[in-house]
Amino acid sequence: MKQADFDGKGSCIRWTESPGEGPARVYVHGLGSVSSVYHAHIAARPELAGRRSLFVDLPGHGISDRPADFGYTLDDHAGALAAALDSAGVSDAELIAHSMGGSVAIVLAGRRPDLVSRLVLTEANLDASPPPAVGSAWITAHGEDDFIDDEYARVLEAVGPRWAATMRLADPRALHRSAVGLRRGSAPIMRDILEGLSAERVYLQGELSGELPGRQALEAAGVRVVTVPGAGHNVMFDNPDAFAAAVAGQV
Repeated sequence: MKQADFDGKGSCIRWTESPGEGPARVYVHGLGSVSSVYHAHIAARPELAGRRSLFVDLPGHGISDRPADFGYTLDDHAGALAAALDSAGVSDAELIAHSMGGSVAIVLAGRRPDLVSRLVLTEANLDASPPPAVGSAWITAHGEDDFIDDEYARVLEAVGPRWAATMRLADPRALHRSAVGLRRGSAPIMRDILEGLSAERVYLQGELSGELPGRQALEAAGVRVVTVPGAGHNVMFDNPDAFAAAVAGQV
């Protein structure tokens, strides 16, 4: 485990990594998740062997610190991720990022293009105020204090055992603020940042999640959109073969 200060007050973002050649692959989890849980089984596959791999837990999640005075906006998370990569001596990395982590990766790529050579985004949030059916809406339906005091436990019961297994490791206040920040989005919005990037960009959409809104505009901007058969939001679990192939650049 390694760590880096992300707020100038001693709070640390932490990650684990496996050694290998560069450019590094940096795996970033979604809201209420943990990077190693969602991605270590992918990084260990033979077609991805031999590359340095970092599994970063965003502030408030997993093994990273969870300061009460941190904002947990997408921009805040991107700044913390940049601190981790700078401390690790990583540049021109491939970011493999899921859901909210994909939004953070997009913001980071816009802010620090020196850190990112390629984005592999799995159902990343591209717009503000996503549909009410998404998980962040279950969290932001309540005020911060109400969520911490009463609703956090109810949400853990509602999300199912897989997501609850990692969500229960997230600080409730950080989880709520992260969800609020995700629904608020970035400025400019994530979709516009993504379309304007020069780095290689791949977007994975689970077939079971339906058509990706704005797909044609993304493809016109050079984003490669891949619909993954038999997969929903968690493509890395639902179709690991296709996911690994996309990370390896084989699709």
